[in-house]
Amino acid sequence: MAKFKTWTARKEELRGDWYVVDATGQPLGRLASNVAKILKGKHKPTYTPHLNTGDHVIVVNASRALVTGNKLDGKVYTRYTGYPSGLRTRTLRKQWEVDPTWPLKNAVRGMLQNNTLGRQMLGRLRVYGGPEHEHQAQRPKAITFNQKGDIQVG
Repeated sequence: MAKFKTWTARKEELRGDWYVVDATGQPLGRLASNVAKILKGKHKPTYTPHLNTGDHVIVVNASRALVTGNKLDGKVYTRYTGYPSGLRTRTLRKQWEVDPTWPLKNAVRGMLQNNTLGRQMLGRLRVYGGPEHEHQAQRPKAITFNQKGDIQVG
């Protein structure tokens, strides 16, 4: 009986495609989970957990993403400055006014692993509040997601 070795991706075989996603009218959490799946590379048959097999993702119109329920005023981001009495809180509505790209970046960051590989994956994410982006030279493909979260090119 012949022995077969399991195929695994190598670093030199990897190459990342570029995709552009329009966030207009999409729920923030579903968009973030789909973008995280692309950044991890789980949509590819060559997915390898210990390598960065994902693609580059450009998200445009991040300021037009949807938030359901009472999350605009009920969701609170908390941070600590490091000084006494340094607890700072900010609602999603206020954070969206300050920087419309931050809630999406933060949601995607929370869905990736918390190590150097996750930080490399997050480096492939570009989020823009408006419809313009500066990555036309990479010729990104426009994609959308269906109800199940699968990619639809075009």
